[in-house]
Amino acid sequence: MKWMNPVIITEKLTKRFGDFVAANELTFEVNQGEIFGFLGANGAGKTTAMRMLCGLLAPSSGKATIAGFDIYDQAKQIKTKIGYMSQKFSLYDDLTVSENIRFYAGIYGMDIKQIKQKTGVLLEELELQSEAKTLVSALPLGWKQKLAFSVSIVHDPSIVFLDEPTGGVDPVTRRQFWDLIHYASNRGVTVFVTTHYMDEAEYCNRVSIMVDGVIAALDSPAQLKQQYTATNMEDVFYELARHAKRKDD
Repeated sequence: MKWMNPVIITEKLTKRFGDFVAANELTFEVNQGEIFGFLGANGAGKTTAMRMLCGLLAPSSGKATIAGFDIYDQAKQIKTKIGYMSQKFSLYDDLTVSENIRFYAGIYGMDIKQIKQKTGVLLEELELQSEAKTLVSALPLGWKQKLAFSVSIVHDPSIVFLDEPTGGVDPVTRRQFWDLIHYASNRGVTVFVTTHYMDEAEYCNRVSIMVDGVIAALDSPAQLKQQYTATNMEDVFYELARHAKRKDD
């Protein structure tokens, strides 16, 4: 492992809704710069777990620290150290490319000088200088995806949470998006990603697979395939998830 400094640490992290245990005693660590795949069928509990890690949902019990901050008492500090991107990209279609960058940079607490500098840098990196004044609604899907990822890490967070970020896009665009993920990882950003595409699990350093609220497996794709005598991650996932009892997350 290139980086060995844990930035996500959980110990028996649990969330109950009445008698229903959505996430049950989750214990794992994620290292700085690691691409960590968080997989699970619908109803596995991965959405609940991610919401707890982002400080959006209070745990029922257990412990967790995110970028060194306690999940119970320091949720505000956690939010300054993380980025987030969902499948819907979280962009404003009625704002231009540069306006979206400036808006999110402001939300993340950057000052005017930093915002101006970062806007120029991102437009150049994304090769969108000529589209700076174009409404996001007019952008091709692939460009929207790249822009959404870039604004999610505009404030240089320690960790970025990606919730099925490649849903609904073509394979070429998905592969280009993963180039951005690896670029961020190489800069030391921890990438915590959920996906339903099992080929994308192959791009992760390690993969966790949740089944019925618990972590059923956690290792590198190569080790998981060896452990379950599988030729690909889809076979591993099927072997673990086929007996799942839950239907909805």
